Amino acid sequence: MNRTIYAALVNAIAPLLALRVRMRARQDAFYGAHMGERFGRYEPSAIAALRPVWVHAVSLGETRAAQPLIKALLDRGLPVLLTHMTATGRREGARLFAQAIEQGQLQQSWLPYDMPAACRRFFDAMQPRCGMLIEREVWPNLIHAANKRQLPVALVSARLSARSARANQRYGGSTLREAYAGLDMVLAQTEEDAQRLHDCGARYVSVVGNIKFDAAVSPAQVERGHAWKQAWNRKVAAIASTQDGEEAAFIEALAARELDPRALVLLIPRHPERFDGVFNLLKDAGLKTVRRSGIDPMQPLPEGTQVLLGDSMGEMASYYAASDVAIVAGSFIAHGGQNLIEACATGTPVIVGPHTQNFEQATAEGIAEGAAVRQPDAAEALATALSLLNNEAGRDAMSQAGLRYVARHAGAVQRVLDAMAPLLTR
Repeated sequence: MNRTIYAALVNAIAPLLALRVRMRARQDAFYGAHMGERFGRYEPSAIAALRPVWVHAVSLGETRAAQPLIKALLDRGLPVLLTHMTATGRREGARLFAQAIEQGQLQQSWLPYDMPAACRRFFDAMQPRCGMLIEREVWPNLIHAANKRQLPVALVSARLSARSARANQRYGGSTLREAYAGLDMVLAQTEEDAQRLHDCGARYVSVVGNIKFDAAVSPAQVERGHAWKQAWNRKVAAIASTQDGEEAAFIEALAARELDPRALVLLIPRHPERFDGVFNLLKDAGLKTVRRSGIDPMQPLPEGTQVLLGDSMGEMASYYAASDVAIVAGSFIAHGGQNLIEACATGTPVIVGPHTQNFEQATAEGIAEGAAVRQPDAAEALATALSLLNNEAGRDAMSQAGLRYVARHAGAVQRVLDAMAPLLTR
């Protein structure tokens, strides 16, 4: 399929995209806010006159990954336009960069859907000096519109799994090859990512590493997590970033065990719309559960609490710091896994599942370093986590390995800034 046919198809489904936004907005009004932006209709923007550096972080994970890079840009006095596609990503960006937003140095907006006219209106309204797409957000019409106006665009901390590369080559045709070729710079996480991106059409590819290793864990959040643990006076096993379909498996495994009354399981769904449903699953399983939103975590938990549901946003580092061991989920279904780096950075031993292709290099290295172990399913992962609660020497060894692992990979942000220096000062 060539780009002309692709553009016609995207334009044809525009009414369906509008309907999708309205339906999602019924569950989360924030998702439907500023709906016109999703179709390239923007209010006059003060930041456009500053020629901002445009950073696109599609969702929650990419927004958190981009934090150290955006902070480095802000520290250099550069204006930043931060775009998203999901409500969780935009909320997290608002939290992370509240001061810069208040000072007018950073502005958030939705990135439009990949329709030619919408992309043109986006660039007309925002006037960026250059663009940084985080990890894997390559959209053919967006790249084409940037090329037409000679706007440099880089794919930063770029990654591409073997499965995605095969799908791109099989189904993307000339459209995706043209998009990858239209990137002015591709800064890949690993040599394997670089080769796959080159095979898909990217021309100017180099390896800089993963900027997630430079995401400094907030000392205040870590200290808060340690204070929670002290208040609870329990051994804590976290099950973090669970996806729909994983919670039921972990809850079934929990309900089938006789839990040590000194142990606490901390269950943290990935998406806030899952909080209520997961709470009901826990109650139906007969597990005595309290919600983070319903307690003061600086106080002892109610007597007999077995599970604490982490129904809050922006506290993951505190959850990890409060835990003796963490199961990083998203990897026990064919989702591709979640990032284990944040847990390692807090010195928390990690357990992952079999499906980690989204973070395969980082996961494989973490396992090789001794910071993480892999288990085949939820039941085995839970059994390993609960076993580690009673193995202080094993936990300490994994904790120190995780800290060394993160420290050894630091520096990717500076390599990105060095590579992009000519574009940032345009």
